[in-house]
Amino acid sequence: MSHGTLTQASVYPREIVKTALRLDAAAIIMSHNHPSGIPKPSEADLALTRHLKHALTLVDVRLLDHIIVTGQNTTSLAERGQV
Repeated sequence: MSHGTLTQASVYPREIVKTALRLDAAAIIMSHNHPSGIPKPSEADLALTRHLKHALTLVDVRLLDHIIVTGQNTTSLAERGQV
């Protein structure tokens, strides 16, 4: 749903919420990759997760997880208690 460079991506929560509503989703799982190979969430990742969760809550859609994918690993923000 978005594109980026090696170090950042533009993500528009409004577009994610709009798509969730169009698909009549009760919940979503968000994921993105870290080309650096470091699966640790950045402060920007955490801020986006909080912002998106709040926006989705307003329209009764749950954010179940935000998963960071690298070439070898994944990190679940839900498992870390950060969703």
